Amino acid sequence: MTQSHDETIPADFLKALMRGRGTMKANLWRLSSVLLLSLLASPWLAGSAEAACTEAPRPGVNWQRCNLNGIDFSGADLKGARLRDASFFRSNLEGTDFSGASAFRSKFVNAVLTGAKFEGTRLEGADFTKANLSDVSFKDADLRNTRLFRSILRGADLTGAKLRGANLNGADLSGATWVDGTRICSEGSIGRCN
Repeated sequence: MTQSHDETIPADFLKALMRGRGTMKANLWRLSSVLLLSLLASPWLAGSAEAACTEAPRPGVNWQRCNLNGIDFSGADLKGARLRDASFFRSNLEGTDFSGASAFRSKFVNAVLTGAKFEGTRLEGADFTKANLSDVSFKDADLRNTRLFRSILRGADLTGAKLRGANLNGADLSGATWVDGTRICSEGSIGRCN
C-alpha cells in the first residue's frame, strides 16, 4: 500500500509551498526535513534492526532483549543468534545449538540446557544460576564474568573456554572437562575442578 503525499506531508505545508509563502530556500529545507522524517518512520526501514520476539527459532534469529521465559525450545537451531539481554528463565533448551551466538548478559536462570552447544558463543555476563548444564559443550565459549552459581555442569566440556571472573560458587563440575581440554574434574568437584 502506497501513501499519497497528503498522508505523508502535512496539507498546510503543501498549501503554503504552493502559494509561495516564505523563501524558496526555507520551503525546500522544510520539505526535505519532512521527507527525511517520513523515510525514517517507514516500516521497511524501522523494522530491520528491531528484535522480533515472536519470531520462530532459527539460525541467526534476533531475540535481543526478548522475554522468552518458560518456553520450550528444546533441540532448536539457534546458531549465530543475537540474544543480548534475552531472558530464558525456566525455559527448556535441552539439546539446543547456540554455537556462535552472541548472548551477552542473557538470563538462563533455572533453565534446562542438558546437552546444549555453546561452542564459540559470547556469553559475557550471562546468568546460569541453578541451570542444568549437564553434558553441555562450552568449547571456546567466552564465559567471562558469567554467573554459574549452583549450576549443574556434570560432564560439561569447558575446553578452551574463557572463565575469568566467572562465579562457579556451588557449581557441580563432576566429570567436566576443564579448560585445558585434558583434565577431568573428579566426582564431588563443587565450585572448582578437583
